[in-house]
Amino acid sequence: MDALKGTSNYPVIKIRGQEIVKTEEPVVEEIPLTIYLNDKELVTMLAATGEENYLVIGFLATEGIIQSVDDIKTLAVDTGKGVIHVTTTSGQIAAEKMFLKRYLTACCGKGRSAFYFVNDILTAKTVATDLTITPDEAMHYSKLLEAASETFRLTGGVHGGALAAAGELICWSQDIGRHNVFDKLYGRCLLEGISTNDKVLVFSGRVSSEILLKVSKMNISVIIARSAPTTLALDMAEELGVTVIGFARGERLNVYSHPERVRGI
Repeated sequence: MDALKGTSNYPVIKIRGQEIVKTEEPVVEEIPLTIYLNDKELVTMLAATGEENYLVIGFLATEGIIQSVDDIKTLAVDTGKGVIHVTTTSGQIAAEKMFLKRYLTACCGKGRSAFYFVNDILTAKTVATDLTITPDEAMHYSKLLEAASETFRLTGGVHGGALAAAGELICWSQDIGRHNVFDKLYGRCLLEGISTNDKVLVFSGRVSSEILLKVSKMNISVIIARSAPTTLALDMAEELGVTVIGFARGERLNVYSHPERVRGI
């Protein structure tokens, strides 16, 4: 079997009942990528191959280290060595210094203490748009996302996500890491000038608090997920103005927050 791009064939012994078959199957490739920012090591990410430039731009933007692609002076990707060198026009900034520092706060006025990264406090924002969606549209986007992910169907090893509008997927990405999917999408939007506030985001995985924060930083008001949300994500969604739709599979879905954006319910 020829391997799909971003996968490699590995030997496997498949057991189905009493049947035992030796064969090969595609497995998604995972690579480490270390970001050096202004000549200092910032972070090592584990990611699927491809769209590394989108990944690093989206990551730096959601961390508040850059505000736009104009803040990047140079960006060099060496996937062979697993390194990405980035220099910014202004040199080291406050958000870079605060990266990975934690902040303890009570969540959403409910007395539930939670750790946040300081950069999340600086960059998360309340989303306010006039965008609305019907349940049928949400289910349609979920089906489009499922159909787009050939790598998932072959390997089961990646998450997929897309921005959608007007009945179609506008841009799509995949990765082994849930967070990486959002960074790749956001990086592409920043690099190619794609607006986000008039799009919905459809996603294959679970909506955790970190994912919800990514959505708010991207100024997206509706996320449609094929899986479940978490309690902290929903508390944040209420506070940050994000409509969370979960378990969007087949002909069903659950609306968890800000239902005013879902027409007909």
